[in-house]
Amino acid sequence: MRFGSVCSGIEAASVAWHPLGWQAAWLSEIEPFPSAVLAHHYPDVPNLGDMTALPERIRSGEVESPDLFCGGTPCQAFSVAGLRKSLDDDRGNLSLTFCEIADAIDDVRRAARQQPAIIFWENVPGVLNTKDNAFGCFLAGLAGESLPLLPAGGRWTNAGCVLGPQRAIAWRVLDAQHFGVAQRRRRVFVVASARDGFNPAEILFEFQGVRRDTAPSREAGEVTPTLTKECTGVSRTGHNEDGWYVTTLLEMHDTVGAEITEGYAPTLTCVHEAPIAAYALQGAGHTSQNSQGSGWNEEVSFTLNCMDVHGVAQPMVAPTLTATNDPSRSPQSTEVTNQVAAVHAASMAVRRLTPVECERLQGFPDNYTNIPWRKASESPDGPRYKALGNSWAVPVVRWIGQRIQESVK
Repeated sequence: MRFGSVCSGIEAASVAWHPLGWQAAWLSEIEPFPSAVLAHHYPDVPNLGDMTALPERIRSGEVESPDLFCGGTPCQAFSVAGLRKSLDDDRGNLSLTFCEIADAIDDVRRAARQQPAIIFWENVPGVLNTKDNAFGCFLAGLAGESLPLLPAGGRWTNAGCVLGPQRAIAWRVLDAQHFGVAQRRRRVFVVASARDGFNPAEILFEFQGVRRDTAPSREAGEVTPTLTKECTGVSRTGHNEDGWYVTTLLEMHDTVGAEITEGYAPTLTCVHEAPIAAYALQGAGHTSQNSQGSGWNEEVSFTLNCMDVHGVAQPMVAPTLTATNDPSRSPQSTEVTNQVAAVHAASMAVRRLTPVECERLQGFPDNYTNIPWRKASESPDGPRYKALGNSWAVPVVRWIGQRIQESVK
């Protein structure tokens, strides 16, 4: 299977589908840092840049018409964290450009007597309930309808399917926390095609008795993956001329991350023997406008995004310290000891998630985004956080790819 990717970012599709033997024919990304990540990991795959020029380039034969076309057009126009201008936002209109690219690919493949391409799209759930019916416009573009589609019940549900004159389409909201990573990440996934014998509904939905069926989500009462496998890092406090500091000692394993074992991928690991819970902290903090609850929850990270860097709080693991009234000690020494005791009485250490931990929460290999950047041997944290927040959760995309592969055998 050869695929083309737009809004490629750091290319979760390639990471997800490489184990399936799929190859990227071309990529399309314009942001500098993600483009550098692509050039570093996929030097032999062309980055075509601006996706708006692709319909013409594909029809002219300059760009290959692949077996599968995928992309996650910018979500900021639909996200509750953005201004929600939807199709009035140029970024939102790229979802319609996506449909034009899909049509160009199928026109070329049809002329070459090839089966139509399989279409794969991802976005935030907010696209389902915009005032201008952006999702209905997008579905109409893929289905080949001249007017926007309207939801039967007045609003689009979290799952459904449409059979249009041009393509069959299915969509479903899936949460990454049920696919082996400790992150709440609900996203809309769309699969569409006009290919003979290909049913998008069989890719995204599980039907009892369907051959080769693999359930993507946990049944009620089953365990959701957590930030930790056995415990978090061992925390220590100290004091120097700059003031108080808290560090966390983590044992970083190369096998953690994209290598998911026993159904989950731990994000934090350590050498401490006793189980310790970790508490995920939302980067936006505790506000009344917080769309994800109280701003903290146990063991499952909030959705990574390109704006906030989330944190983690964990119990302190250290000997209990007490103040002393020993007259032989200086007043300054007694004061420091009292401050240490106060820190330990709080019993929690708080810090930001590291870029490697964010890579693990998205299912990427450790240090995947740590590339040479602007004459430096390593990347700064900022671009890595942003690129990871904009990316896909690899295990979800891999599961969908596996089901597509089984269907086209």
